[in-house]
Amino acid sequence: MIERFEVALNTPAGRLTTAIDVPTGFIPITSIVPVSRRLGDEAAQLEVQQATAAGQTVSCRIGCAACCRMLVPLSAPETFALRDYVDQLPADRRVSLLHRLSDTKDRLKQSDLWDRMNDVAEASKQVPDEELDPINQSYYALRIPCSYLENETCSIYEARPAACRELLVTTPAELCQDLVQNPVTPLPVSMRISSILGLVWGTLTDSPPRLIPLPMALEWAGRHEEEARRTWPGSSLLDQVLDNMWRFLSQEFTNRGRADGKDR
Repeated sequence: MIERFEVALNTPAGRLTTAIDVPTGFIPITSIVPVSRRLGDEAAQLEVQQATAAGQTVSCRIGCAACCRMLVPLSAPETFALRDYVDQLPADRRVSLLHRLSDTKDRLKQSDLWDRMNDVAEASKQVPDEELDPINQSYYALRIPCSYLENETCSIYEARPAACRELLVTTPAELCQDLVQNPVTPLPVSMRISSILGLVWGTLTDSPPRLIPLPMALEWAGRHEEEARRTWPGSSLLDQVLDNMWRFLSQEFTNRGRADGKDR
């Protein structure tokens, strides 16, 4: 059975209202990922509308892959969902993708980055930013195209990670060709879905809110297959997601000098 929830979130860019259908029975964590991403997408659209009203133009477009040389982090729930998505791809596309991932792994091993990234993915406690930054910088310096690109277009666009969805800029697209040398202006992000799902997963499993680098996501999901099979009541998962969203929004209102906006 399905239960419908009417959700309202006050974001710094406006009020988000929507209806969400969630199974009433026990479901895996992957079932809540599309719902979470949808809320994140709708919050991002409010930011786009606010920027447009202020005379700004978002330069990001489908097919622009300049930022697809950055190291993308996924939460554990997103990682399991990505594995499920890849498993249902046509065989020829899946084989091609796995070949590209293998090539990327070889390059990262040659650069002594693979093991460092794996340490992050399997860390027993949350890794601080000062340890992540050198890894991110070293990865970007290699300019490795994302393995999920096909002809410079995202091959998993409808299932792409939240971090990819949230990176929108209002500066000219050509500046994104070198994000180290060129100043770019990203849109504000009201709530980071990867972080929210990571916190939910950490609470459910009594583990740190880990982030898994995209190049090793499928391997990580395979090693943690048993965890992916666990289930929880659908309404309970939604409540945890919304609770963490409200926390993020409250902090974002504070950061932007606005009053707290918690409503449901």
